[in-house]
Amino acid sequence: MDRLKRLGPLIAILFFAVLGFVFLRDQLTFDALAENREALLAYRDANYPLAAAIFVAAYISIVGFSLPGATIATLTGGFLFGLFPGVLFNLLGATVGATIIFLAAKHGLGERLAARMDASEGRIAKLKKGIDRNQWSVLFLMRLLPAVPFFVANVLPALLNVPAYRFVVTTGLGIIPGALIYTSVGAGLGEVFARGEAPDLGVIFEPYVLGPILGLCALAVLPIIIRTVRKERVV
Repeated sequence: MDRLKRLGPLIAILFFAVLGFVFLRDQLTFDALAENREALLAYRDANYPLAAAIFVAAYISIVGFSLPGATIATLTGGFLFGLFPGVLFNLLGATVGATIIFLAAKHGLGERLAARMDASEGRIAKLKKGIDRNQWSVLFLMRLLPAVPFFVANVLPALLNVPAYRFVVTTGLGIIPGALIYTSVGAGLGEVFARGEAPDLGVIFEPYVLGPILGLCALAVLPIIIRTVRKERVV
């Protein structure tokens, strides 16, 4: 019973994730947004505060239960609410949703797994200690690097028993560049719809966008480099 209580939230997330993949993967799409854009805009104009609240709640649910459509949700935030305050709504929804997954994984598995890693010997224990000494840098890197899947960046810190406040801070700040980019793309969807085209979601890998992000990554890894230069053993 104790194990069921611990794993219950994580099992619920996995259950809804599977349901979402089966029933929603063809619903939460760019085509669906294009088909319903006029109705969404009309509802926003008639009920702006409620529309904003519903959108944030839906975004939290999509991320928190690992449902398909997180990228479409970010575009929708920009399309409905503009770059500002759309980016704030997107950041709030993504951060809260990610924290739900993190807390479920941390409570269900992370605390016990981290304790076993700390009690172990050899390279695993050294790796765990090295990550613990550089948690801020590692967490920021996972958020800033586009190659790290969002779900992995939510679960891995939980399995390493990262403190919740560090996770929330690094998530909220670390996803700002990506949120700004995709919210901006969403804010320009009106013209994309008018041309009958699809948005360019690969814009984040363009040199003029990726360059500054890699610069932030370099800043995040700088403390680790400094410790290495000072001959402090990182791992």
